[in-house]
Amino acid sequence: MSLLEVITKASADLKSQSSESNFPIILNSDPILLNLMPQINQDNKGALVRRVNGWKVSKTDTKVIDSDQQFLKKLQRQMKNPSKFGKTELMVTLKSFLETNCQNLGISHPLATSDEGRTRNLIEKLEFSIGREVKCAITEACIMLEIWDLLETLIVSRLVQYPSSTHLVSSLIENNKSDLLCLCIEHISDLQASDILCILKYFLNPTKAAYTSLEIVRKEWESQSLIAISKANLEKKREEKLGLACEAAILLMIAHDEFSDSELCLHYILASPNIDEVILSSCVSKLNGEEIMRFVKYMKKWLNKYDRFPEASPCPIASSELGLTLCQWVPKLKDILKCLNLVVDEHFLSLVLHTEFHDELVSLKGIVESLSGEARLCCSIAHVIKKLKSKDEGMN
Repeated sequence: MSLLEVITKASADLKSQSSESNFPIILNSDPILLNLMPQINQDNKGALVRRVNGWKVSKTDTKVIDSDQQFLKKLQRQMKNPSKFGKTELMVTLKSFLETNCQNLGISHPLATSDEGRTRNLIEKLEFSIGREVKCAITEACIMLEIWDLLETLIVSRLVQYPSSTHLVSSLIENNKSDLLCLCIEHISDLQASDILCILKYFLNPTKAAYTSLEIVRKEWESQSLIAISKANLEKKREEKLGLACEAAILLMIAHDEFSDSELCLHYILASPNIDEVILSSCVSKLNGEEIMRFVKYMKKWLNKYDRFPEASPCPIASSELGLTLCQWVPKLKDILKCLNLVVDEHFLSLVLHTEFHDELVSLKGIVESLSGEARLCCSIAHVIKKLKSKDEGMN
């Protein structure tokens, strides 16, 4: 049998199997491996490889697996009868399942002021014990019932995975949940190219109904910008050397000022480490003329910012040390240039033949030349410093 036939057969067998795994969670390997013993008999005494026996899943893992499967069957049964299934029923069922897992694993129940807060805390604490099928079912239930606060917890806890994420993205766009779409880009690593394209198009042309959720995104950027400025001022009052807080304040300031609410959402797409050049190129190629113009104007704002504030530089460490998580989601200059290059490559004829693009391209050329000049100067200075350092080391 050829390799292609083996792969085709394996793929067909996989599709024919039930989606529910016998081991839906990550098993604790220590007790399993310690109990494995090699089989010794007359036939394999001289063999280099021997079979082992003693495979046994621990009682704790077995209880968690049984709990997962029972909850999954119950939830799927409830979802088939939507007329009798609402938010209350979901929260009661989910809370009972999570508390059972707490007992099985010997984990103390987290305290919270409300049942909903308690459920969210339990989800965050027990993420490792929730099987893939269960995660998908909970996500589908939240989408069906439009329980956005619980859905936010699932996204942030990284419980949403493909294929649930595809249905999730389309539902969030339909319900104008811009803030949750930003969280999807942040926390869902397996978003498909089609999902990213839909999100990009939505951010480039948001509906009027999206105003409320876009305002939530802006307030988050405003809040972290003010926190960074406050920390930088504190450094100044103490007459300390201006360091990380000042860098973060400059970075968040240029990322927030003069950008519209929907453009703040575009930051996440360009800064995402999960969206590579191939995916971005595919998405950019499918934009229409109006979307291209808006995207080019957005990138022009960024180039102007980096030209006016050359001291602005990435400071991802501010996320962990100062709690300014948005510093990770500010596009770097190389991200902007890479994306602009993709737009020109994919839509060169449109950009050349349509006069409305000419003014934008001419102004972009001036900004890029200015940035290139600064880059060449910085490279020259860096080269001189390197030479001086090498000579100094040689003299010593």
